[in-house]
Amino acid sequence: MNISIRQLDAFIKVADNGSFTRASEQMHLTQSAVSGLIKELETNLEIVFFDRTTRQLSLSTVGRNLLPQARRVLNEMHLFVNEASSLTSLAQGQVRLAVSQFAASSMPAVVAQFTKEYPDISVSLLDCSAENVLEYIQNIEVDLGVGAELSFMEADDDVSADLLYQLPFCVVMPDNHELAHQSEVTWQQLLGTPLITLNGPINEQVTAELDEAVATHIQQARYKVNFMSTALEMTRQGFGITLCLPYMPEVIDWVSANGLQMRPLSRPVKMRRFFIYQRSSRGLSPASIIFKQFLQTYFDSYSFENHFNDLQSF
Repeated sequence: MNISIRQLDAFIKVADNGSFTRASEQMHLTQSAVSGLIKELETNLEIVFFDRTTRQLSLSTVGRNLLPQARRVLNEMHLFVNEASSLTSLAQGQVRLAVSQFAASSMPAVVAQFTKEYPDISVSLLDCSAENVLEYIQNIEVDLGVGAELSFMEADDDVSADLLYQLPFCVVMPDNHELAHQSEVTWQQLLGTPLITLNGPINEQVTAELDEAVATHIQQARYKVNFMSTALEMTRQGFGITLCLPYMPEVIDWVSANGLQMRPLSRPVKMRRFFIYQRSSRGLSPASIIFKQFLQTYFDSYSFENHFNDLQSF
């Protein structure tokens, strides 16, 4: 049995595009050449990957089941080529990084600093939801992932996590809000005030171990949005107050420059932890090892606590 990388690549591209024509354009081949690659693969495996009609092309049941495995195999082959090249020098290579929403806000500055020190290592950044970070790791579509803590029931045993940093939950409100004169705000004081929260599993993590009335108030927030920038702007416009993480100095600066105040939430102090994720069963390339070590050193030396303390001095 002789299966080639080009055959797998053709299978994936036709499946993704639902068209031989578009797949051939991406592969810079003729349509007949792409069709021939698919036919060879189907003949070698004695499998039909696509159901074909005069008007429609769709994956067969077998093709749909084998597509994720084909992606993994092709990704492994690309990794093999990249790692073989990077072994010629520990300061060369490529790193593929997936980051969740909050981590993505701080990561461009980190990558920029890394590039200055290691100009021959290319870092590609993929921003996505926290849940998709693990999916990309599991499917070997990225080398490393950085994201908020997730239940390990969502990951398999082949995903490991190293703590990178943690941030306290805060509340953001207008300057003239009755809570703005306090150096810190308790969770209980959120009751009775319209809230703006983010959609997604973050609310479950926020409300864990909180008083039932407070947890219900957060879960049934008057406004729920998808992006932190939207929540902050709505707060500025007077719709309510919002929960936030002081994940970047620029966020704190934006808050204070736009007539808003950020205060740490207490009783209890709740932290959100961020991790570096990777596959346990495969070693990292030299370039990925260097980047992971750089990330850990960067966040060890970067003091979120100083910015957190600044919140109480506004």
